[in-house]
Amino acid sequence: MMRLAWFFIALFFTAAALAEPPVEVERKRAAKAAAKPAPKPAAKPKANLRPMWAELNTEQQKILAPLKADWESLAPERRRKWVGIAKRYPTMKAEEQERVTRRMQRWAALTPEQRRHARETYKQIVKAPLEKRSKLREQWAEYQALPEREREAITLEPARRR
Repeated sequence: MMRLAWFFIALFFTAAALAEPPVEVERKRAAKAAAKPAPKPAAKPKANLRPMWAELNTEQQKILAPLKADWESLAPERRRKWVGIAKRYPTMKAEEQERVTRRMQRWAALTPEQRRHARETYKQIVKAPLEKRSKLREQWAEYQALPEREREAITLEPARRR
């Protein structure tokens, strides 16, 4: 049951990333990696930490406010990902904006270990065969169809065992 709860948590936080087919994502990553020159040994560390929180515009800071406390500890690629979300945010429907904000708040509330686990679970799901992913989607739909109390009970169960 604990694994099921972690699965649902990971799936919840990574659902938006499924919009792009995994093969395309890997192709793009491979192309970017091949196009990058060898890293310079004396690279400026401050340049690698961009964008800094102060460099975000007021609208981006407002949208990304749930992440402010963790911003300095985020890896640059994660910062850029969140900035990209903030750029798309104004064009989203109100329901999407609420969903993004809610997920961002939940993500910010996770411990680094929980975030790592969610990312690993997502990577496993993406690498899984199509049949298994279809079955997981069915299980996710069943989970979402459960009444709120039952979903909370499943989600909170791992915490009760500790």
